[in-house]
Amino acid sequence: MSKDLTTGYEPMTSVDAITAGLEGVGYISTKQISTAVFLAHGLRKPILIEGPAGVGKTDLAASLSRWLDLPLLRLQCYEGLDEGKALYEWKYGKQLLYTQILKEKLNEVIGDAGSLESSLGKLSSFEDLFFSEQFLESRPLLTAMKQEVGSILLIDEIDKSDEEFEAFLLEVLSDYQVTVPEIGTISANVPPLVILTSNNVRELGDALKRRCLHLHIGFPDHARERRIVRARVEGLEEALLDQMISFVQSVREVDIKKRPSIAETVDWAKTLLLLHSTALDETFVRDTLNVLLKHESDIAVIGPEVPKMLREAAAQKPGSRTASGYPDLG
Repeated sequence: MSKDLTTGYEPMTSVDAITAGLEGVGYISTKQISTAVFLAHGLRKPILIEGPAGVGKTDLAASLSRWLDLPLLRLQCYEGLDEGKALYEWKYGKQLLYTQILKEKLNEVIGDAGSLESSLGKLSSFEDLFFSEQFLESRPLLTAMKQEVGSILLIDEIDKSDEEFEAFLLEVLSDYQVTVPEIGTISANVPPLVILTSNNVRELGDALKRRCLHLHIGFPDHARERRIVRARVEGLEEALLDQMISFVQSVREVDIKKRPSIAETVDWAKTLLLLHSTALDETFVRDTLNVLLKHESDIAVIGPEVPKMLREAAAQKPGSRTASGYPDLG
């Protein structure tokens, strides 16, 4: 893939090109997702992606990185995250080592300085050395600004960070530059393509939302989930794959603690192959339901419904059920 010397986003010429490019690396996009990515590039705006866990929010960033052949820089958010962990830190150990070396060479450095003032003048010339880029430990935000041809910057689970960090982030992303007091302002040669994800642990501030393009990714409908599994798992018979997808989607309609994600659907499909199962029968489902569901209470809820769900999944016509669980009337 050819790449312009000034931008790593050259292949993003249209919404359709993005859809095709992502599909080429195994990510089955939608018109809405591809449009958001196209606009994020054109408008130089971050994308704030909300939706349930496991629907492909983080995987979108990783897939863009693979397709565009750009570095993926991930900042995992958590309570207590501060700018030191997100932006930069000084390499204190290296500074200490150099301080020790300077101390041992103190006589040579001061030389024949005739006064205390001139001695301090010679020592002060080393201040810039100790606070130069060779002593700077770049964290994801600063590293993204320093990429020569762009990057994919993933700020994952922003809703888990504190409001103070959210406010700090606005300054960094507004102009795609950061200021290191001892060095100066470092601006991005090519602004990174920024993706923020949220699982709605807390309500995000209006200031952040105003500065981002909003994208909601929900659970896929039957047809898209089928394509996703087919892109990642080879060897399943068509009828068995359709039955498995229908069963998973019916599980998502039940009021349980954690509905199965796309990743868990993929794992369940791989489980079918590993166990050489040729049918989605009651024995297989009960023995492997822990692959699909992660809470014992959810397994207890779904267990009694398995026979009925299997009958309905076997009778279900492919594509007749949407992501919401209601029949597709259009």
